[in-house]
Amino acid sequence: MPKEVVMIRLIAVMALFVCELSEVTFGVEPAGLPPIAYPKDNPPSDEKIALGKQLFFDGRLSADNKVACATCHDPAKGFSNGEQFATGVEGKKGGRNSPTVINTALQQFQFWDGRAKTLEDQALGPIQNPIEMNLSLDAVVAKLNGIEGYKGQFQKVFGTDVTSGGIAKAIAAYERTVLSGDAPYDRFKAGDANALSEPAQRGMKVFFSKARCSVCHDGRNFTDNGFHNIGLPGNDEGRAAISKSIGDKGAFKTPTLREIARSSPYMHDGSLKTLEEVVAHYVKGGTPNPQLDEEIFPLKLSAEDAADLVTFLKEGLSSPSYPAHTAPELPQ
Repeated sequence: MPKEVVMIRLIAVMALFVCELSEVTFGVEPAGLPPIAYPKDNPPSDEKIALGKQLFFDGRLSADNKVACATCHDPAKGFSNGEQFATGVEGKKGGRNSPTVINTALQQFQFWDGRAKTLEDQALGPIQNPIEMNLSLDAVVAKLNGIEGYKGQFQKVFGTDVTSGGIAKAIAAYERTVLSGDAPYDRFKAGDANALSEPAQRGMKVFFSKARCSVCHDGRNFTDNGFHNIGLPGNDEGRAAISKSIGDKGAFKTPTLREIARSSPYMHDGSLKTLEEVVAHYVKGGTPNPQLDEEIFPLKLSAEDAADLVTFLKEGLSSPSYPAHTAPELPQ
């Protein structure tokens, strides 16, 4: 047997071994981000990602054929929807803001309350939610199996007709490609002294030192993957509905701050329209309540400090390589 063939087969066997026994990485992540970890039972491929992108943008996954994942997670709006609340079938509105999909591959929990741990677990929830896409899994599987383009792709990618598990895996595979890094902050940290303007550099110091935003928004994805009560009014139980712990009442997942300038309005309830309002909320120390995090207290920031902090968030964490994905051609 030729040496080249032996080597190719050896590489293939090694690749299968790695996929079976450990998490693997796929593609090249933007600078500043850690490698993306992939589930052993859902390794990525170009075909699977392309299929997941079609599903993500396809309104036929909803009862009225109008609401897609991209309806509430629009690339043109920071992979959120630019509104206070998500809007589903028949114009129904939920009570929470649409969280961005950007860098969810790096999140340890999904949804504002963290009720799903993986993107695969998360993917099917909105489809079945009566105020989002309002379609049972049996119904969406039957609908997609009636579309030859989808049926053929599922056979190619998964070796089966359309299944709910395959839908979840394909959408999750696509969402792991929605990444943002290589921002001016990353370039500045890598040694480019001109990557950030002087106000943004001052704002970076406010972020990490004076205001200590990095206590919760830390790491390369600017989140501790935790849940915090930051003093917003309202009766939403937040994480407590999942954990059943009174200490988690009103606590919500810390979102990434990457591309934060694109995904207004802000907070789990979409109550703050601008980053200036967000900074003002933290400066006053939020609204007191029994479960208010100890990290939330009035800050002694000058008007210039606050303005510089906003500049850092807008300028420093907005990447020139933003994933401005466009809708693909859908199967027929």
